[in-house]
Amino acid sequence: MAEIYDLHCHSTASDGALSPSELVQRAHEQGVTVLALTDHDTVSGLEEARHAASIVGLRLIDGIELSASYQNQCLHIVGLNIDPRHPALVNGIARQQTIRAERAKKIADKLEKKRIPGAYQAVSLAAGNGEITRSHFADFLLANRYVTTQQEAFDRYLSKGKPGYVPTIWAGLEETIAWIKEAGGIAVMAHPMRYKLTAKFMNRALAAFKQAGGQGIEVVTGRASDDEIRFSRQYSVKHQLYASVGSDFHNPENQWLELGRLAELPNDLSPVWELF
Repeated sequence: MAEIYDLHCHSTASDGALSPSELVQRAHEQGVTVLALTDHDTVSGLEEARHAASIVGLRLIDGIELSASYQNQCLHIVGLNIDPRHPALVNGIARQQTIRAERAKKIADKLEKKRIPGAYQAVSLAAGNGEITRSHFADFLLANRYVTTQQEAFDRYLSKGKPGYVPTIWAGLEETIAWIKEAGGIAVMAHPMRYKLTAKFMNRALAAFKQAGGQGIEVVTGRASDDEIRFSRQYSVKHQLYASVGSDFHNPENQWLELGRLAELPNDLSPVWELF
C-alpha cells in the first residue's frame, strides 16, 4: 500500500483546534500513514501525538514550525525528524516563546487603543498551555463580532500596516536552521507561495536558506493551485531542495483544507522523506 504523507499540521499545542491525539485520529481516518506534527515554536504536543499514533498504527514524525527573520521578512521553517529534547533546540524554542508572548501583549495593547478590550485575557484562556498566535486574536475578534470572518480579522486588524499588527524580530534564518540541524532534523521552507514575495526575493531567501543548511521546500500544500505547485517545483529544482508535502491543517471546520488531501508531488522531484 502506498504511503500517504502529511508533513505540516497543527494541534492545540499552538493554534490548531484539535488536541494532538484528536489530530492523529483524524489523520488516520483520512488515510494518512505518515504524519508530522509541526506546531508553532513548541514541541509540547509530540508526546501525546506519539502515543496516539502508536495505537492506530500511524507513523509520527517529530516536527516543529519555527518563525525566522530574514531581511525584515518573517519566514516559516518546518523542522522534520527532530530530536525534541536536544538542548540547542530546547533553548531556541524558549527564546521564540518569549518573543511570542511579548508580541501577544503588544497586539492586545494595540487593540485596546482601538477600543477593543479584553483581548489578552481571552487569547490566553483560548491558548491554554499552548502558544498564542495571531489566529487566536482573529478568533477573538470574530467571536466578539468585530469582524465576520477570520480572514477579515487579519485584513482589518492583524496584517502588516493594520492597527493590531506588531512587527516582530524572530531568531535569524541561519540560527533557526542551526537549531533544527543540531537536533538531527531536516529544515524545510514552509509554503513558499504564501508569503506573496517577488521571485527575486524568494530566490535570494532560498539561496541563503540552502547555504545555512536548509534541505527541503514545501512544493505541495493545502489548497495549492496548479500554478503555485509549478512555481514551487521550479524553486525546488533551481535550489536543489528536497520536496515536501503538507496540508497546514488547523481546524476541521475549514472544509477546504483537510489532512492528507493533497495534490500529487511532481514525480521528477526527490521527496524529503528520502532523508528520514
